[in-house]
Amino acid sequence: MSKNHPIAAKNGNIYIPFEKRSGPSSTVWFTRDLSANGLENIFKRIQDHLTGKIAIKLHTGEPHGPNIIPRSWVKQLIDHQLNGATIVETNTYYDGDRYTTEQHRKTLTTNGWTFANVDIMDEHGTVDLPVHNGKWFDHMTMGKTIVDYDSMLVLTHFKGHTQGGFGGSNKNIGIGCADGRIGKAMIHTTPGSDDMWDIAKEEFMERMSESAKATVDHFGDHIVYINVMRNMSVSCDCEGVAAAPVVTPNIGILASTDILAIDQACVDCVYAMNPQDNHDLVERIESRHGLRQLSYMKELGMGNDRYTLIDIDHGDATIDAKTAVDGVKPWENDGQ
Repeated sequence: MSKNHPIAAKNGNIYIPFEKRSGPSSTVWFTRDLSANGLENIFKRIQDHLTGKIAIKLHTGEPHGPNIIPRSWVKQLIDHQLNGATIVETNTYYDGDRYTTEQHRKTLTTNGWTFANVDIMDEHGTVDLPVHNGKWFDHMTMGKTIVDYDSMLVLTHFKGHTQGGFGGSNKNIGIGCADGRIGKAMIHTTPGSDDMWDIAKEEFMERMSESAKATVDHFGDHIVYINVMRNMSVSCDCEGVAAAPVVTPNIGILASTDILAIDQACVDCVYAMNPQDNHDLVERIESRHGLRQLSYMKELGMGNDRYTLIDIDHGDATIDAKTAVDGVKPWENDGQ
């Protein structure tokens, strides 16, 4: 823990439009093709950064979770592009069907994650990774085997989140690489508190982002990000079958080598939709002050909140978020 006495920032409920941001830009790739082929095609734009032993950080979901990335998509990606890669997870902080390794492995089987090796990284202990220039932490406690990998693909189902407002790449590794007992407690709970979820709003976003930074810094140029904007309930996949019904239209798949740029682009796409389409997800993001994830990642030097959005469906044309969501259809379950 940091020896300082930090104070969380405010205004995590205020959306900053693209034109009011400053600084350099990163590249974010975009496709509307929500399919196994679409995932494979956009992966090819970032694959060169992955070398050696590759981890795929994926939220594999609670039993029978209806909104997780389809297993068939991930299987095709591994079979065609990532032969030998390992799906990585950690156990949960809350008592449930992924709380212990034994329970977690049963849930993996229930959800069909049986076609690839799955490493529950905290099964045999933990490792501390440094948090450089953090105000809450000087290290984060991770699943022990994270250091066994040379590269990481952060493959994320973008959606809402009960505590974080939204769950993108930052949440996927910020919570998902922290081990289930120590690291997640560092993010969620004030020491000595009787409420395990007492850390919320801006402080939670800052702690989660510092945890994510430890993983980003560890892998350096060998970490890449894909966000799948499909079945975007306001609930996280941690809620499984209890997740709120999906009402937000599906959008597409984004990829980048910049964690801030990809999460910012996804949030921009949500805000670019018509109010009748984005109301529930925007309300979830702002009520939890989730936009602090983005501003704090920028303060930590984790990436750029300006980006060039490249439409791989139309000859790599440069588009904006409004164009990306133009003509989205009301949400309909695709049955996958």
